[in-house]
Amino acid sequence: MYDIFIDTHFAAAHHLRDYNGSCERPHGHNWKVRVTVRAEELDSIGMGIDFKRLKKIVKEVIDLLDHYDINELPWFAEKNTTSEHIAEFLWLEVEKRLQDDSCRLYTITVKETDTQGLHYYGPQKRGTD
Repeated sequence: MYDIFIDTHFAAAHHLRDYNGSCERPHGHNWKVRVTVRAEELDSIGMGIDFKRLKKIVKEVIDLLDHYDINELPWFAEKNTTSEHIAEFLWLEVEKRLQDDSCRLYTITVKETDTQGLHYYGPQKRGTD
């Protein structure tokens, strides 16, 4: 089993709705993101996924957020722009683009700063917990 990852980043503005504190005001972050896919087998030349392909997919998705006010994006109209929801958005968008590959999305890591962040393992499947 192989866990293959790429690291990237994006800069964006946001604010948290209904939050009692300074994050309720518009501010920005330089988010750091790690996308990890899992391959159980390698292809004929020994790759789980070509890094170039994974980077291209992730860049397409990151470009949807980079240098935007995330609160203004349609997907966040009814979701607060927390790191958790950003990770969920990234997951859904990357997963769509990976459908034809033999590997599967394993985790998305989102860091607001160098010292705080989260790992997202995808939506919970009901009845398989």
